Amino acid sequence: MMKPPLSVAAAGLLRALLARTGVDRDRILICGWTSVDWQSLTFVGERHEAVFRVTGPGASRLVAMIVDGLEEAEFAIPGQIVADIAASAPVPQADGSILLTIEALTVGE
Repeated sequence: MMKPPLSVAAAGLLRALLARTGVDRDRILICGWTSVDWQSLTFVGERHEAVFRVTGPGASRLVAMIVDGLEEAEFAIPGQIVADIAASAPVPQADGSILLTIEALTVGE
């Protein structure tokens, strides 16, 4: 049996991150997504690393919409809590796009 490309937690996190911009989905490309199981003595969840390429005019504004207040943001992901989230420094590319890496920890409620 094949495992789905994104878990329920990862898909919910992706939708929540994209919703922060309020722009068409074709402006933000997923370059990579890795989710690995994680657990502590009391919690079970996943660690996620997402790499996005933000394109087009105003790419820096879109990146700012994603990362500004990210660490304090509340995410509505059914059955999941975003316990930790952080973005690396955006990396401008020669074509005008910007690479952005976000790492997060989700745990089941």
